[in-house]
Amino acid sequence: MKNLLIRSLTGILFVVIMVGGILYSPFTCGLLFMVITVLTIWEFTGLVNTRNDVLVPRLISTTAGWVFYVAFFTYAMGAAQSGLLFALWWLNIAYILIAELYMKRENPLNNWAFALMSQLYIALPFSLLSLLLFRPDFVEVSSLGSRAGAYLILSIFIFLWCSDSGAYCCGSLFGRHKLFPSVSPGKTWEGSVGGGIVTVAVSQLLAVYLPVLTPLQWAGFALIVVVFGTWGDLIESLFKRRLGVKDSGHILPGHGGMMDRFDSSLLAIPASIAYLYALSVL
Repeated sequence: MKNLLIRSLTGILFVVIMVGGILYSPFTCGLLFMVITVLTIWEFTGLVNTRNDVLVPRLISTTAGWVFYVAFFTYAMGAAQSGLLFALWWLNIAYILIAELYMKRENPLNNWAFALMSQLYIALPFSLLSLLLFRPDFVEVSSLGSRAGAYLILSIFIFLWCSDSGAYCCGSLFGRHKLFPSVSPGKTWEGSVGGGIVTVAVSQLLAVYLPVLTPLQWAGFALIVVVFGTWGDLIESLFKRRLGVKDSGHILPGHGGMMDRFDSSLLAIPASIAYLYALSVL
């Protein structure tokens, strides 16, 4: 009972912070995902360093991810300083690569791979959200004006939450056929399809109240998030299984770590933005 209460309180606080941070202002949205980026990379590098054949410079990798996020954020704002920040990010990456020449470690390729993965797998997806915050095109296509981008960002997470909840409920009631038993034995095809149906239904409600996209475009948006979010979840499950851990961390009581909460979004965000570009929304 105590665990359920802790999990519920953490979940409510998490949703409040996410919704409030995204919608309050572009600055709070940027700050929110900057903190998420830093914490997630710190957690990721700590996990991979538990392997005997990996030693990633944790602080340097996390700093690089932070600099990359800020550089992308300022670029999306149109600030002139973004070029300097990208150069600083490159210097961090150069240090990670060059340092292996002098450290003479046993597996430099593993160290390079995981250090660069922290940038491409974590820092880049969260950084791409800045493109939705600072695009004047939304003023012309939506009555929501400049806030349309924030609502689209929030929609990605609403879809992920609906997909997870729908998949859990439908899987518990109707699940018979395993989706990917070698990676995540609890997931079923019935649950995944049910989660997709729930998410598409929610997208049609958003189409009524958030006229940024047409109902058909909203449905496509929802399906993109569901499909790539499911793959993102499975990838993190494979990652944890290979490391032999149940949760990626303990920063969120009752919910695990940052990667446990944001695994689905790491693939869903880039796929969603690519979809919106394809629709010429951005």
